[in-house]
Amino acid sequence: MNIGIFTDTYFPQISGVAASIATLDKELTALGHNVYIFTSTDEAANKANEVGKVFRLPSFKSMFVPERRLAYSGVRTASQLVRKLQIDVVHTHTEFSMGCLGKYLAKKHKLPFIHTYHTMYEDYVHYVARGKLLTPYMVGKLTKWFCRGADLVIAPTEKVKKTLKRYGVVAQISVVPTGISLKQFKRTNQTTQKTNALREKLGFTVNDRIIVSIGRMAEEKNMQALVHAVKQSQAIKKPFQLVLVGDGPERKKLETLTHSLGVTDFVHFVGAVDWKQIQYYYQLSKVFVSASTTEAQGLTYIEAMASGCAVVAKADPSIESIVQHEETGFVFEKDEDLADVLQSIWANPDLLARIQENGNRHVKPLSAETFGRKLERVYFVQLRNQQYSERYERKQSSLFYRMRRSS
Repeated sequence: MNIGIFTDTYFPQISGVAASIATLDKELTALGHNVYIFTSTDEAANKANEVGKVFRLPSFKSMFVPERRLAYSGVRTASQLVRKLQIDVVHTHTEFSMGCLGKYLAKKHKLPFIHTYHTMYEDYVHYVARGKLLTPYMVGKLTKWFCRGADLVIAPTEKVKKTLKRYGVVAQISVVPTGISLKQFKRTNQTTQKTNALREKLGFTVNDRIIVSIGRMAEEKNMQALVHAVKQSQAIKKPFQLVLVGDGPERKKLETLTHSLGVTDFVHFVGAVDWKQIQYYYQLSKVFVSASTTEAQGLTYIEAMASGCAVVAKADPSIESIVQHEETGFVFEKDEDLADVLQSIWANPDLLARIQENGNRHVKPLSAETFGRKLERVYFVQLRNQQYSERYERKQSSLFYRMRRSS
């Protein structure tokens, strides 16, 4: 099967969407399929490694999120590629430029159109004229419009599915959690050695109480709450060492905040990290923390659990199935509660060890392999529909072969 993935966000950009697509690409390729990425240009991309695999269309920086790019031309080129590569399924991962292109090409070439809704845009309207130009109501209307005509919409969680239903999306919606490479994040003797070297490089000792947070430094991620928690921890003379991995528009404000609070020696800005090396940053600590309530699924929480961390997260419906208080992780309700929660965790090493083990076990079903097989089955089911029956007949024998091999 030849799968065309359309996305505005792809490596070397660092995001959950890019990581999700890379995981899907790897697993589908392992199952014998051909995956082609249609995305926007990026000066940092390694073009030599992308030849014949990744097709980048001319783009410009987004006005509201400068690190993201929007394609502005290349429709004819993309259409020719879809025909030349004999694409069987179009799978979009954005509602913007490349998503609209994928939707158009699916209709033009009479291909199954599948869309994954990754982002809860209601939580991001402040980027557009501070929420005065684009409202949550308008987000719902635009989402409903984009999903119209989709053969299937994939939601990573029940929270996202309920949101799409509230918007009035009438297409079939299936919940398929994004999987992760459990092997990549597993703590081993080899990863421990590399993590110890990283700890030494960053100037930490084995006695430092390190907490790690990984993600885009943006207003909706609420990272200032973590910095304030570090300040509160100084009151009992047992401060945390906070490691912030990532970059974004709020970084300068966060750095200014650390100076004003007098915690520059305890807050460490690592910057963006290659996704292939990210596991060593998770494994710097026994504790991963996030104060965000805007996650569609919370991939960083899953990666942290797979890395052997206990996750401390702010209460939010999107993570209820992942982080259960004092069962698979720790949950706090208010920002001002975070420091006390962290102190209590470090004061109870037996509970911490139990939560680390429970969390690690809890995410085992969310493997990348399971994710890949589920999407493969989704594609074949859509090809089986009457309007795509001719393509399905050509691929049917391959499906039976896969099912026999996996049984």
